[in-house]
Amino acid sequence: MRVLAWIGVFGLVAALGAAVVPHTPRPAANVQLQTTSVGFGLAIPQGLLPSPAASVPVVAKPAPAPSKSSQPPASKKSAPAPSRASIVVRSTQQALINQDRAGYHLASLTWSTCLYNVARYEAAHLATPGVAFKHYDGVSRDLTCHLGHQVGENIGWYSGGINDTKLNSMFMASPEHKANILGPYRYVATAWVVRADGAAFIAVEFG
Repeated sequence: MRVLAWIGVFGLVAALGAAVVPHTPRPAANVQLQTTSVGFGLAIPQGLLPSPAASVPVVAKPAPAPSKSSQPPASKKSAPAPSRASIVVRSTQQALINQDRAGYHLASLTWSTCLYNVARYEAAHLATPGVAFKHYDGVSRDLTCHLGHQVGENIGWYSGGINDTKLNSMFMASPEHKANILGPYRYVATAWVVRADGAAFIAVEFG
């Protein structure tokens, strides 16, 4: 298997909300692949929800009174037609995911701040010394972002530090992780956390 030839030790885990995926047995000692699933209606432990992004109210200012000058009024220009919302990209891993999706003629995923809060928490938790490398409650917290009825999470770690290209290649080489990358989502967010020993942990949240 080509994965075993890569330098460094790594692990991957994928989870999908609202779907049941069988457990995949662990292969070789330096590769960790497994799949878990989490559906709807799960109790979320207190204190683990990411804080919502603060919204700032916008106060409309009244237009200034027209001046009484002798100059003729300026001609009014018609407002441009509203354009479709652009895709927001805020991480290298997200850009690679969108390249993967484009190769399958799928729409790009835009950034979600809510999913980023989940990804940041999950990656930091996984990077904590003594914490087992597995899914916790990321997908159930993804559902609280209310971005759709299906959510997913890919997590991975690499002993050589942050390496988006390598992790994306490993995700795409795994059927369960690839299914999340090419899934029926509209939003994504990713976060890396590096542990003191140099190992880097990534969480990718889909919604």
